[in-house]
Amino acid sequence: MPAISLTRRQVVVLGFALLGVLALAGTRLARTGTAATPARAAPLGALKATPAPRGRLFVDVVGAVRRAGLYRLHEGDRVFDAVARAGGATAGADLSAVNLAAPLVDGTQVVVPKIAAVGGPETSPSAVAPPAKVSLGSATAVQLETLPGVGPVTAQKIIDWRTTHGPFRSVDALDDVSGIGPKRIEQLRDLVTP
Repeated sequence: MPAISLTRRQVVVLGFALLGVLALAGTRLARTGTAATPARAAPLGALKATPAPRGRLFVDVVGAVRRAGLYRLHEGDRVFDAVARAGGATAGADLSAVNLAAPLVDGTQVVVPKIAAVGGPETSPSAVAPPAKVSLGSATAVQLETLPGVGPVTAQKIIDWRTTHGPFRSVDALDDVSGIGPKRIEQLRDLVTP
């Protein structure tokens, strides 16, 4: 094969021609994959935010609430929501012993305790005023439920007896109320008035 001899001028011209071809090819490669007109982004106001669906959970609410039971609530609900679903706390509830802001967890039990009896070993009887006695003749169901051993059903029975037979003449008349016997009457004797 004969050798090709190029003059210096031919090499320079050939070099510039090669650079021109490379520049043209580079610009074509750079445009590959781009659209002729850039797409416009939608304004933020046009987007609709849809809330993520909340999961369901089951919680058992017991203690000093109006309607203890099993309740279906939503993820993100708080103990406050569970107590509200159970009809709220009764008058004798000790809500200071419950963290109402705590988030609920599926399968847990929320316990709303009753207020502890006054005059326990850590308090002296002279330092604490005796609690007011509950009137059998005028107490509401909520007030009656604050008594030991008296729940919603028994409170309603006391009110029904009072409605049917008139006011209680003595604490011993509680013996006529279904479900209250002599032992319960002795527990209530110092806590109620006729």
